[in-house]
Amino acid sequence: MLTKRIIPCLDIKDGRTVKGVNFVELRDAGDPVELAKIYAAEGADELVFLDITATNEKRKTLVELVEKVAEAINIPFTVGGGISTVEDVSLLLAAGADKVSINSAAVRNPTIIKEMADEFGSQCIVVAVDSRNVNGENIVHTHGGSKPTELKTEDWIKKAVDLGAGEILLTSMDHDGTKAGFADELLAKISDLVNVPIIASGGAGNMQHFYDTFTKGKSDAALAASIFHFKEIGIPDLKNYLSNKKIPTRI
Repeated sequence: MLTKRIIPCLDIKDGRTVKGVNFVELRDAGDPVELAKIYAAEGADELVFLDITATNEKRKTLVELVEKVAEAINIPFTVGGGISTVEDVSLLLAAGADKVSINSAAVRNPTIIKEMADEFGSQCIVVAVDSRNVNGENIVHTHGGSKPTELKTEDWIKKAVDLGAGEILLTSMDHDGTKAGFADELLAKISDLVNVPIIASGGAGNMQHFYDTFTKGKSDAALAASIFHFKEIGIPDLKNYLSNKKIPTRI
């Protein structure tokens, strides 16, 4: 079994880390650069930074943040939020990001995935998918999970990978912030469908949930936010727990 990755996610609003439930009721969770340093020191495998208020005017602020993070840590990190052009990707990678995450822009214009992958390599391009169950179907949502599309989650992910996505970050909107566990049934289905790494997101509440998503959910990585930000689970403790249960992680 390949090494499984633990990935803290930092949602960024106006330069601060925030966390809410189902993408609302946001509360401050600290300075992103300081949190990044702590997570890197604790043994996080990667980090994800999502600028949830990203606009073109704020792109400069995000680039400056990426530069600070790149100086402060020595683990890979992904940046997302409002990225829609090859130029956006170029700026963020030049500032020190290892990968970029695209979501609504890819749904709007799927060919952008191919353009970005052709320019920078698939390994740099993470397609983030926000999925919600609607009348028994897994449906892709955009705009922070608030706007349903007509795309079925499974079909969209298959297309994104065919176009060059090197990784899928799958967030279950039904599970996000609930601490009731990841959407392991859906994750396992997606994992069987495509041959790129799948990052599970939405629903982590205890250590067992990570074990479940790596086994039942067949996930390659698991992402969480509030349980790490508010010290409910320590990354070293989580890795020890997984190691004891024969799940390989990078120590």
